[in-house]
Amino acid sequence: MSLDVQDLVVTLGGRRVVDGVSFSVPAGARFGLIGESGSGKSLTALAILGLLPDGASVSGSIRWQGEELLGRDDRELARIRGREIGIVFQEPRTALNPIRTIGRQIGEPLRIHEGLSKREALDRAIELAARVRLPDPERIVRRYPHQLSGGQRQRVAAAIALACGPSLLIADEPTTALDVTIQSEILGLFERLVSETGASLVFITHDLAVLSRIASDAVVLAQGKVVEAGPVAQLLSTPVSPVTQRLLAAAKTMSWKGEDDD
Repeated sequence: MSLDVQDLVVTLGGRRVVDGVSFSVPAGARFGLIGESGSGKSLTALAILGLLPDGASVSGSIRWQGEELLGRDDRELARIRGREIGIVFQEPRTALNPIRTIGRQIGEPLRIHEGLSKREALDRAIELAARVRLPDPERIVRRYPHQLSGGQRQRVAAAIALACGPSLLIADEPTTALDVTIQSEILGLFERLVSETGASLVFITHDLAVLSRIASDAVVLAQGKVVEAGPVAQLLSTPVSPVTQRLLAAAKTMSWKGEDDD
């Protein structure tokens, strides 16, 4: 297994916000973490990368490529973040640095992990911008985040996450703030990128319809616990947990509204 999470517990403010979560993501798999707001899915992702907020404590096991990540210091984890495991956060407006150009931000992981010069990193940033299908890459790398649309910023975030060719990509609600058309484009982008690179994907969402397009297997979280797990097709056809049933009902409602709006 590329990623193996067992009995993960995250305690924050004296409360277990992730409570005994276990799942495995084989090499090349497309896996989903789904749940309603506050279910613990994003905190699970942050625990994997060692990015939990101050005051949080964590126990259990997170094994990456057979090596235990829990207990490693931040310097060791920093060598893995970006190089072996990339992450795309939900809102790139806040994840991107507003006073640095797009090219510098895409190139930063390459300078840190691969020792590229500024010129080399910028050349690679232009290549990556083209890879995620940003328009006019040579021009766009010289712009700033506020000069881009929401969909373009999310493509920049994907380029940063993929810059060093990680084996695992974590996408944390990457389509939530986007309209339906742009959402579909971003999903298509992730599908294409993981197919081209062979990277594993952990896709985090509250939308079962979105998950059905991007992942083959998933766990459903509620109040920090796994309440259901299995193939996404099974979650869609025969949901057992009331939480999964609510997520399915919400997905059907949104689909119906979209058809009605046409």
